[in-house]
Amino acid sequence: MCGNNNPLSFNLNFDCDDNNRVSATFQSHTWLQGYSDILHGGITSALLDAAMTNCLFKHKIKAVTGDLRIRFLAPIPCDACVELTAFLDSQTPPLYIVKAELCYNGQVMARAKAKFMKFSPL
Repeated sequence: MCGNNNPLSFNLNFDCDDNNRVSATFQSHTWLQGYSDILHGGITSALLDAAMTNCLFKHKIKAVTGDLRIRFLAPIPCDACVELTAFLDSQTPPLYIVKAELCYNGQVMARAKAKFMKFSPL
């Protein structure tokens, strides 16, 4: 879902603000729908996970998702242009807690909280 060499990548470009929050926009497509005209929940989950992972990258932390909790607050139109934001909530290395939101037209449509563990190559 991520990376420049992945043909199925979301092609997200994250910016970091002065408060160390990352943000990016994503233009969805009808072929990403679950129910009629609604963005698939798995896509929403992947977008939020990508935002949180990129937040850690901005902090020079390589970590993997250990626990991901998502609250779906409202249906997201499958052709929506959404805003993703994420921030590092707390850290006790090797554990990192990150939170994210997906917004559409200024309304929070989904929230996520995840625990990440510092990545150790095999």
